[in-house]
Amino acid sequence: MALGRTVDVLDESTHPTRIIWQLAWPTVLEQFLIMIVQYVDTAMVGSLGKNATAAIAVTASFTWLMGGIFAGISLGFGVPVGRYIGAGKPEKAKAVVRQSVIAIFLLGVVATLIMQLLAPHLPVWLGAEEAIRADASAYISIVSAAYLFSLSINICSNILRCAGDTRTPLVFNIATNVINVVLNTLLIFPTRTVSLFGLSFTMWGAGWGVRGAAVATAIATAFSGIMLLTALFRPAFPVSIRIRDKFRFDKAIFADMVRLGSPVTFERVTISLGQVLLTAMVTAIGTAELAAHSLATTAESITYMPAFGFSAAATTLVAQSLGAERPQLAKRFGRYCILGAVIFMSAMGVVLFLGGQFLVSLFTPDVDVAALGGAVLRIEALAQPFFALSMVVCGVMRGARQTKITFVIAVIGMWVVRIPLAFLLLRTTQLGLACAWIAMASDLFVRGLISLFYYRKGTWLNTTGVSA
Repeated sequence: MALGRTVDVLDESTHPTRIIWQLAWPTVLEQFLIMIVQYVDTAMVGSLGKNATAAIAVTASFTWLMGGIFAGISLGFGVPVGRYIGAGKPEKAKAVVRQSVIAIFLLGVVATLIMQLLAPHLPVWLGAEEAIRADASAYISIVSAAYLFSLSINICSNILRCAGDTRTPLVFNIATNVINVVLNTLLIFPTRTVSLFGLSFTMWGAGWGVRGAAVATAIATAFSGIMLLTALFRPAFPVSIRIRDKFRFDKAIFADMVRLGSPVTFERVTISLGQVLLTAMVTAIGTAELAAHSLATTAESITYMPAFGFSAAATTLVAQSLGAERPQLAKRFGRYCILGAVIFMSAMGVVLFLGGQFLVSLFTPDVDVAALGGAVLRIEALAQPFFALSMVVCGVMRGARQTKITFVIAVIGMWVVRIPLAFLLLRTTQLGLACAWIAMASDLFVRGLISLFYYRKGTWLNTTGVSA
C-alpha cells in the first residue's frame, strides 16, 4: 500500500468501476476500522455495566452534532480542491489547502472552548439519571479537548480523498486504532491478572473506567490529526503546500467554504439535533432502553461502511469530472456508485435482521439489553437499501456543489417524519424503544425515495450547463 498514492479519476483507459473501487475500498476499510474502535470502546466500557454504557450514550448525540459541523467545514475545503484539480488549476487548489490549515487551528480552538463550557451541563439538560451524570460530563469534556485534532482529521482526510488519495487516511487510521485499543486496555481497567495462551501475568491498569476510554480516544485522535496534517505538506501530494508558504487569511476562499459547507453543516446539525431529541425521548423510557439504543446504534453503524465509501468516492469523482467539464462521466460514476452501495447495504441489512441480537450481545453481558437491541435492529434492517440511496446521492450532490438539496432532504426526514412519528408512537402505543426505531426506519425510507427522485431529475448536472 503506497502512502500518498492518488488515483487519476479522469483516465479514460480505466473502467469506471475500477476507479470507483480504487477510491472506495480504502475508505470502506477505514470506516470498518473506525467501527472497530467504537466496538472495542463500547465492549470494554459495556463490561463495566449499563450505567457506564449509558454515560457515554447520553452525550453521543452532541458528539455527532460537532462531527456534523466539522463535516461541513471539511467539505467546504475538499470539494473546491477536487474541482480545481479536475480543471487543471493546481495553484488555486493549493491556495484552498493553505486556508484549510488556518481553519484547523482557528475553528478547532473555538469548538474546544465551547464544548468545555457545555460539558458540565449536557447530561442534566438531556435528562440523564444522577448516577451517570459525572461520568457523562467527564467523557465529553475529555474527548472535546482534542477537537482541534478531530477537525484536522476531517479536513485533511476530505482534501486527500477529493484529490484522489484515499489510502493515506486509511494508513494513519490503522495506527490510530492500535493506539486506542492499547490505551483502552491500560486506562479503563485496574491492575489485574491476565491469562494469555496458558500464561498468567499481572497487567498494570489505571482503573479510570469511562474516563479512561475518553483519554484513550483523545490521545489517538491527536496522533491521527497531526499525521494527516503533515500529509498535506508531503511532496508526493499533488497539491502539497510548504511551511514557508504565506498563510494569510483569504476572505474569498472562506466565503466559498461557508457557501458550500454551511448547508452540509446545517444538514448534519439538523440530523444531530433530532438525534439529541430522540435520545432524550429514549432516556425518559429508562436506562436499560438507553443502553440498548446505544448498543444497537453501534451495531447498526457497521452497515454504513460500504455506503460511506461509495459516497466519498462519488463526491471525488463528480467534483473532478464536473471540474473537467465532463458531466456525462460524472453521471456515469454516480450511477455505478449508487448501484454498488445499494447492493452492499442490502446484504448488510440481512446481517442485521438475522444476527442483530448476537452483535449487540458482544458489547454487554445483560441478556435483556441484548434482546431489546436485537429486536429494534430487525426494524432498521428493512431500511438499509433506502439509506444507501440517500447517502450516495448526497455524495453526488456534494461533488456537484448542490449541497442545499441535501439539507432539505435531511430536514424532511428528521423533522417531518422521524421526530413527530417517534413522539406520536411513544404517546399512543406501548411499543417502548421500538417506537424510536420505527420512526428512524421511516425517515430513511423517505429520504431514500426523495434522493433517488432528485438524482434522476438530473438538474445537478447543470453546474456545467449540461442537462441529464
